[in-house]
Amino acid sequence: MGRAQAALPLTAAREPMTWRARFVAMLALVTLPASLAHAGLRSPQVPVSGTALATFFASQGQVINVNADQLDMQRMTWSANGTQVDMFGPVAATFGIYNAALSAPPLYLVAPGQVTNGWIAVMSFRTAPVRVVVNLFDASSSLVGTTTYLGADRTDLGVYASSAGGLFYSQDERNPGGLPRILAYAGTGVRAGSVWFVCETSEGPGGDFADAMWLAGVAPSPVPVVRTDWGRLKQLFR
Repeated sequence: MGRAQAALPLTAAREPMTWRARFVAMLALVTLPASLAHAGLRSPQVPVSGTALATFFASQGQVINVNADQLDMQRMTWSANGTQVDMFGPVAATFGIYNAALSAPPLYLVAPGQVTNGWIAVMSFRTAPVRVVVNLFDASSSLVGTTTYLGADRTDLGVYASSAGGLFYSQDERNPGGLPRILAYAGTGVRAGSVWFVCETSEGPGGDFADAMWLAGVAPSPVPVVRTDWGRLKQLFR
């Protein structure tokens, strides 16, 4: 998770943990987000119009130049142990992942549209068979649902957004006219170690890229691993 910086203490209060808290604690104990090795900057950078995106980042305490800090993250590797996706809504677009190497990839929904601030999804990738398990929590930390998608290859994934304006991919070449429609930025400050994905849902080139925003725990550079033993980890679920 992008906001986890160290293992959580095991001497918590005795109140029952919510499902959301258990997943968040588990991911923090096992590992910090896996690196997206040496993610560089987009070249050229995509012009972002207006001030809406910069204003949003500032409201989140982020120091980001929206026209100069875009990452080259059209295809990416995600953590095997889990990634948290924070949603900032309400937005009119869904968010998901897909296998970037496939010519006609199935779409794996992670975050539904029309959510409110505070909703999160936790993605956990598994093998034998290869799959991703998505657990969705609402703003009150209640588990909304669990979905398993077979075939999700965490080593080469793209992200997509779907809205009334169409279907948009992190890989520019998949979009009409090859236009960039999803941009990525490294989180700063308390969001360091995470990545912002922002989407433009209008037609034509450019835009303010402030139609939908998600924060994913995917680090653009290597980060230390925080470990615990499975015996201690299982105590969270008793």
